[in-house]
Amino acid sequence: MYREFLAVVMRLAVVVNPDAGLGGKLGFKGSDGRAAEARAAGAQDRAGPRMRICLEKLAELAREPIEILAWDGRMGGDWIPGEYTSTGNTPETTDATSTSEFIKAHSPDLFLYAGGDGTTRDIVEALGEREIPLVGVPGGVKMHSGCFATTPKAAAEVVWSFFTGDLMVARTEVMDLDEEVYRKGEWKVRMYGEAFTPASPRWMQGAKEQVQRESEEETLEAMSSHVANLVEENPDLMLVWGSGGTLRQMCKQNGHESTLLGIDIQHAGKMYNDLNESGLLEIINQHQGEIKLLLSPMGGQGFLIGRGNLQLSPDVLRAIGTDNILGIATPAKLLGLNELRIDTGDEDLDAEIRGKKYLKVLQGYRTTRVIRVAND
Repeated sequence: MYREFLAVVMRLAVVVNPDAGLGGKLGFKGSDGRAAEARAAGAQDRAGPRMRICLEKLAELAREPIEILAWDGRMGGDWIPGEYTSTGNTPETTDATSTSEFIKAHSPDLFLYAGGDGTTRDIVEALGEREIPLVGVPGGVKMHSGCFATTPKAAAEVVWSFFTGDLMVARTEVMDLDEEVYRKGEWKVRMYGEAFTPASPRWMQGAKEQVQRESEEETLEAMSSHVANLVEENPDLMLVWGSGGTLRQMCKQNGHESTLLGIDIQHAGKMYNDLNESGLLEIINQHQGEIKLLLSPMGGQGFLIGRGNLQLSPDVLRAIGTDNILGIATPAKLLGLNELRIDTGDEDLDAEIRGKKYLKVLQGYRTTRVIRVAND
């Protein structure tokens, strides 16, 4: 049953960070300050098209009018499929200040934005003490914060369910990579603040958790030995190492150096480090033998694909083969992991992987378990 206030038109403010996610396939660890470089290298818009997918789904769901407030241009209007209320124009050059100005100029019932963790931090800072809820359409390279929906269509479900009164608002953590620590070779996610967002375990991803424990060193060694044995049994096996601290430690224990936030390939005793989409495709397409893609799900969220590893584009994943994916997770991470989430950016590929219903996850030496794949 809908809230009575739906008789009053709800106001949704829509804002897109047009530069978010540009560097993902290129292997950039974020797009801040590198948008021009990314576009010059052929990067295509990511945040805007994903906002359009969200709003198209919202138009299907909405059975009562919603007023959309947005700026004309690539920070809003370019990606809105229907009518909206123009409240200004996108500046010729956009940056964090542009996002902040939009947020400060609007007081809607809900902010819907497309970007990454940097965009979230800019929005929360601009909100100040105002307790206006946020829903993020995942469109950046890094998305650790709990404000993000799992997919663009899930964001639409959250918005409509909030407006109909089916979802209540809760506080969530605003997270981002600690870049100072990262420059020292460590991957640590910091909490930068809190925000209000509709609470939905099904459609909202939750904040990333740090779950690795010192006591799991032996488990990491055992999993490393398992992977090493795979190579010993098949010297022509090509390993594609995903990002993250767990995989980096395992790779190091096997005598190789991988990239903390990058995607690497190990083959015939050689390492090819920090590869972008084109680099991955070039090496993979030349290989005729077996391939194994090693991925560690994001703690607290369960994302295996689509968060921090955009180099693994749909083209790359198809070249590897979805049957060649092996999850890697320590027992501590598995305790809080009920399902694996997939967001490749390609609906057909998402459906193919979700259609498997389960994926294998290595949790020890020659010990795997199957984890259910979330179906939305």
